[in-house]
Amino acid sequence: MTEEKAKQLGLKPKAYLRDFLYVSQDPIDQLLLSPAYAIPKLLKKTGLSMKDIDSWEIHEAFAGQIIANLKALDSDYFCKTHMGLSEKVGLPDMSKWKNWGGSLSIGHPFGATGVRLCMHTANRLVRENGKLGVVAACAAGGQGVAMLIERYPGATAD
Repeated sequence: MTEEKAKQLGLKPKAYLRDFLYVSQDPIDQLLLSPAYAIPKLLKKTGLSMKDIDSWEIHEAFAGQIIANLKALDSDYFCKTHMGLSEKVGLPDMSKWKNWGGSLSIGHPFGATGVRLCMHTANRLVRENGKLGVVAACAAGGQGVAMLIERYPGATAD
């Protein structure tokens, strides 16, 4: 909802959706790699780097999928050959990576995973005193999304 509507209802905003983008890849050999494709595009679009992000929430379809995405982000070959980048993107700061668990450990509410990821990020930014969070997820058929979540100024843990 809008900030104005939240305030009208007496709600305290926690975060804004600052930016997002969707990606699609060939599901034959790039299925479930959407976070590796979407994250660098989102960072470039917003003028940010991996170091600017305080919270990482990436949906995992299964553990191997997360490992594949991390290896892709940290691979010169993959980033140059498949994404047209000049070098690898690198790895996120793992101390900021899914600190409260993820889809495998706390559940994957089919049809509501995106909301869970966004709310986890908003709550982590407030409670961990962060400013920016990235949410990314793959979807059926080689699709995916990446979002930049920004903590609402003055948001505090209740």
